[in-house]
Amino acid sequence: VQLQASGGGLVQTGDSLRLACAFSGGTFSMHGMAWFRQAPEKEREFVAAISWVGSKAWYADSVKGRFNISRDNTENTLLLQMNSLKIEDTATYYCAASPLGDRWNVPQAASYEFWGKGTQVTVSS
Repeated sequence: VQLQASGGGLVQTGDSLRLACAFSGGTFSMHGMAWFRQAPEKEREFVAAISWVGSKAWYADSVKGRFNISRDNTENTLLLQMNSLKIEDTATYYCAASPLGDRWNVPQAASYEFWGKGTQVTVSS
């Protein structure tokens, strides 16, 4: 499985960005998918996740109400719509895939076997 994240950039507070993650080399619909982020000198943190067919979504409290995760199983693509961006959203964003089924621990990075290389999001005032 290969994951390729894109869509990052430099924006101002209050702006929006949409991240995309292209999935290849496996069966997309059999993987739980998530976004994590890592700011400089901080640990990687969970942002959002979505179930195999997109019927369930989970969000970190820090992004709830501002970010929306979605997936297109026909295009093998994971999306993250980020609205009302804040300076503290600045980080490298990673998409991740979990094939663990019922053993998938949504916010736990160790549950994800496959990771993309990340895309940088920088929010300035």
